[in-house]
Amino acid sequence: MSHATFELYEDAAGKYRWRLVHDNGNIIADSGEGYVNESDARNGIHSVRSNAPEAATEEVDG
Repeated sequence: MSHATFELYEDAAGKYRWRLVHDNGNIIADSGEGYVNESDARNGIHSVRSNAPEAATEEVDG
């Protein structure tokens, strides 16, 4: 069974970011933006956890 872990960190600009890292080291997803407040970054993690547990897969052209 494989696992992934959310990593919460402060970037070089002093903003908080998160990334979801598979146990093989690959980054599966990231915040895409830096947050001024750590709590906002934590809210982003919570949003992904609660809004995508059963997300559908859609095939698109392009």
